[in-house]
Amino acid sequence: MTKEAHGGESAESIGRSVLRRERTAADVAREFLDRADRSAPRLNTYLHRDREGTLAAAARVDARIASGETLSPLAGVPVALKDNLCTRGIPTTCGSRILEGYRPPYDAHVVERLREAGAVFTGKTNCDEFAMGSSTENSAYFPTKNPWDLERVPGGSSGGSAATVAALEAPLALGSDTGGSVRQPAAFCGVFGLKPTYGAVSRYGLVAFASSLDQIGPFARTARDTALLYNAICGRDPRDMTSRSEALPVPLEDLERGVKGMKLGIPRDLIGEGVNPEILASLEKVAKTLANEGAEILDVTLPHARYSIATYYLIAPAEASSNLARYDGVRYGFRAGEGDLQSMYAATRGKGFGREVRRRILLGTYALSAGYYDAYYLRAMKVRTLVRKDFEDALSRADALLLPTTPTPPFRLGEKVDDPLAMYLNDIFSIPASLAGAPALSFPAGMTRSGLPIGLQLVGRPFDEAKLLRIARTWERRNEDAARVPKLAAEGA
Repeated sequence: MTKEAHGGESAESIGRSVLRRERTAADVAREFLDRADRSAPRLNTYLHRDREGTLAAAARVDARIASGETLSPLAGVPVALKDNLCTRGIPTTCGSRILEGYRPPYDAHVVERLREAGAVFTGKTNCDEFAMGSSTENSAYFPTKNPWDLERVPGGSSGGSAATVAALEAPLALGSDTGGSVRQPAAFCGVFGLKPTYGAVSRYGLVAFASSLDQIGPFARTARDTALLYNAICGRDPRDMTSRSEALPVPLEDLERGVKGMKLGIPRDLIGEGVNPEILASLEKVAKTLANEGAEILDVTLPHARYSIATYYLIAPAEASSNLARYDGVRYGFRAGEGDLQSMYAATRGKGFGREVRRRILLGTYALSAGYYDAYYLRAMKVRTLVRKDFEDALSRADALLLPTTPTPPFRLGEKVDDPLAMYLNDIFSIPASLAGAPALSFPAGMTRSGLPIGLQLVGRPFDEAKLLRIARTWERRNEDAARVPKLAAEGA
């Protein structure tokens, strides 16, 4: 493989070579499957892989090209899928015992779009159970490890997808982001991770956690590859009434236009104590680099963002409590116990759900219960409106906001698993954009002295994903760490 940005072959290059028939999709798939055979067992990146199914899908792509069919730039490109995206006939467990063995009868919208584009799926990646977590330690099956340091977490909840891309097991992957579950693992694994504007990508076939927050987003190793995957999945879908026609593909040539004349706001009021000094230094370095490229750096305020975690952990669990009520052991999935219906419900949900999912269901049920709805859920929704207004005000002065993705580099496995509050605080910078429904992009911004990735985040106006990718691309061209990959990946595991 040729070496491009971030040390691995880009999805753009792979697709180009397959379309030109310089190589076959089957050969590409075999290369990535062989790599995953070596590294996935060490990293625990996948919950389900089907080598023969992947190679058969690649052969079908080759046949389509041979017949003269016009395919997208993703033709023959391997893509990993988070295990909360429905795949027809293929296990979709959401990292939970309660859905163990479940095989959906239909594909998610994004899966349909990628099949049509000619992408080839490598498997279903590990995740925190029902996307509830920030470390992938809440998976009912096993924790995923960070490719940069096997003793550290890859982030979550889409940790398997982020680690798969970082380890060069797949050039692209999809995850879902409710409060940071694409951006935080992207930062921890040193890759790009985009949370699109709410409504830019159909949620049809995404197993619901918090429906007013959930969004499907891409992982990649370059800004251009991130745009390619976003382009393949964005747009209106009549099966999801929240999806919007304003979501348009990003022209790749626009990413090369630079940042001259742009205004970038830094919300320093949100970036307070407790942020790792090396992340702060990286923020200043990126800001200075972009200023040298012609951007104007200014300070902005997000006065209500400090309340985002409290707000999120009322709204998201409340919606989860409603969405997860369907898992009762009656229609599909795990069933425990015999006897009367009430006992079966209790046994199924008690044994089928993990501790973190049960915790959030209890929080949400309490917040929605009689006598507490107005005091908790309704008040949280009002604060959410204030947070959204903060972003509107800040982005009326700036083209995009620049801030950390996480307050620290990746932490050690087991370090926070017994301290839910410490785990929740890890999302302090990612949750505000989720509450606002704004697009947000985490991009690699350097390394710590100990060799761990640092990610920074860009937040933009609704449906302005192109501008975020353009800014990140400008930095990417100036980033001396762009060619670095984990030792595990560089050695081919």
